[in-house]
Amino acid sequence: MENNRKILIVEDDIFIRDIYKVRFEQEGFEVTVAENGIVGLEKMQQGANPEIILLDIIMPGMNGIEVLKKIKANDEWKDIPVIMLTNISEKEKVTESMELGIKEYLIKSHFTPSEVVQKVNALLNM
Repeated sequence: MENNRKILIVEDDIFIRDIYKVRFEQEGFEVTVAENGIVGLEKMQQGANPEIILLDIIMPGMNGIEVLKKIKANDEWKDIPVIMLTNISEKEKVTESMELGIKEYLIKSHFTPSEVVQKVNALLNM
């Protein structure tokens, strides 16, 4: 099932990053991965051009909220849908992320990788 959609996964946990990379590749996505926010932004600057971004919050170097602010402040990137995929369920983080313009806030432990793929596909097909 080839759909040639591009996704950027910014996640510091190698196990989780690899699970999502494989799962999205199985769905025909072209997957770019970054192990932290700094690398994620570098990949964007190098022309990763994702149609959607999966972003963790707690990462070394630069957290997901900081990355999100930089994405939304960039005219080229500001319209790319961002889904927060994190284990942080604090109301303040959810609210801040929503106010910054994310499309979804997903708690990792509440969704299987297949469910996350479904959410991404649904968002891209809107």
